[in-house]
Amino acid sequence: MTEVVAALIWEGERFLICQRPAHKARGLLWEFVGGKVEPGETPEQALARECREELDVTVSVGEPFMDVVHAYPDLTVHLTLFHAALAGGVPRLLEHNDLRWVTPSEIPNYTFCPADRPILQRLAECSASPCI
Repeated sequence: MTEVVAALIWEGERFLICQRPAHKARGLLWEFVGGKVEPGETPEQALARECREELDVTVSVGEPFMDVVHAYPDLTVHLTLFHAALAGGVPRLLEHNDLRWVTPSEIPNYTFCPADRPILQRLAECSASPCI
């Protein structure tokens, strides 16, 4: 099983989503910024590194929001989504095709990676932001 981390970054009532590059697995689907935990890293360290590498930002990693296990045809992931806050920088497209700040009510307008669907359902049910 592959350990994967992602960031739930809020800006007011909106949260950040990113569109995967076309050439990667699950290309052009939407996701939360993040990636694989490398050997010797804590999940929090991995998330900080991934945010630097993918968006050129520094984040403050908070508590987990939710975790999901999902089996794709090519791998099984254990995804932990952490609350995170921008601590430095403005998100830039270094890895992704696009990025958006969306409200929970806008979730149906985007096609997300299947592992994110249970998380998105929980976010859609939230009546306040940030959702806990």
